[in-house]
Amino acid sequence: MQKKYIAVILCFCLLFVSCQKSGNINGGRDAMHRVSTMAGSDSIYYAQGFQIETHIDFKLVQIKNPWHSNKLLQTYILVPKTEPLPEPLPEGIVIRTPLEKTAVFSSVVCGMLNELDVLSSLTGVAEPQYINIPYIKNGIINGTIQDIGQASNPDIEKLMMIEPEVIFTNPVNEAGAGSLDKLTIPAFSCLEWMENHPLGQAEWIRLIGLLFDKEAFADSLFFETVRSYSALKEQTATVDYRPTVFAEKKYGDFWYMPGGKSYFAHLLEDAGADYIFRENESAGSIPYSFETILDQAGKADFWLFKYYSAQEMTYKQLADEYANYTLFDAYKKRNIYVCNTLKTPNYYQELPLHPDWTLQDLIKIFHPELLPEYQPKYYYRVKEYFTKNQVKKSH
Repeated sequence: MQKKYIAVILCFCLLFVSCQKSGNINGGRDAMHRVSTMAGSDSIYYAQGFQIETHIDFKLVQIKNPWHSNKLLQTYILVPKTEPLPEPLPEGIVIRTPLEKTAVFSSVVCGMLNELDVLSSLTGVAEPQYINIPYIKNGIINGTIQDIGQASNPDIEKLMMIEPEVIFTNPVNEAGAGSLDKLTIPAFSCLEWMENHPLGQAEWIRLIGLLFDKEAFADSLFFETVRSYSALKEQTATVDYRPTVFAEKKYGDFWYMPGGKSYFAHLLEDAGADYIFRENESAGSIPYSFETILDQAGKADFWLFKYYSAQEMTYKQLADEYANYTLFDAYKKRNIYVCNTLKTPNYYQELPLHPDWTLQDLIKIFHPELLPEYQPKYYYRVKEYFTKNQVKKSH
């Protein structure tokens, strides 16, 4: 099997070289040279949040601090369990690989472990109700996997009881591990959600793979996603029509719109659409007044948003929720597409690992002629409420 994975990697390396010359891979030569300048460092193609250095006796992993660009959040030294600890070692947290007992705070990381076929290492998960993986659901029921509570406030006693070698966390600020500081168990910071490029999030599986001695397998999974995503993007590169799009809904007094450098903005661009707020330089969500959104997106061709409900979205429901939604052309022309994350519970778990799946949905919406046989996985057109006669009367 190892020879098979090595062969796969060699094939994808040749693909990358070929695509660099023809410009097929997103970012071209610049993306392929987005690597550390340090001697012996491993190539990182899209991810901005980590770097890897390979040494003779260990690997040095540095997690960058997204809240302070000139700082590191954490440094890890990966040393095989079969080898003695080399001396001297650089400063950092030592992790012996491959990992055999882990605890995970994130459904996305659980998805990575699933794809790497190492779920058997799981001894505990936070918030299992949001993880839609049968192995984990069954493990919680039969007690082989412990529910360790909320990610923001984990059950320290249970963590001490199950004794994982590493706890995979998703810090939301520079404070990082918080109450986990009381433990001697290493907390491994996973910040894939901070990546702005879809393939940057997907590349974190390569880092996780290192911890389980699954480097070649993880690389093959990532490069297959790159191949699929890039092939889809290439289909929209020369489209004559790029529809205008806006996203999300009003929440309270504000409408939080993804920034022009955000993950979702990248997806819309690669799907052959023009995002109304693409000139915005932010990678996060920006609060706008309703009036501003209506002024800038009132004439947009499409409106996309996500929601969580047992009830299917209809145009009447939208109008009842906020009457001024009916002022948008996308509402009047019935060009609203939604993703119900209750009915598609794997959406947030799968999106970081398989952005190509969501990209297919978006291309199907904006350019259905490019994917005539494809059936959308996540997004669908909002259901009509009015009868045809009522539609005519309402306009």
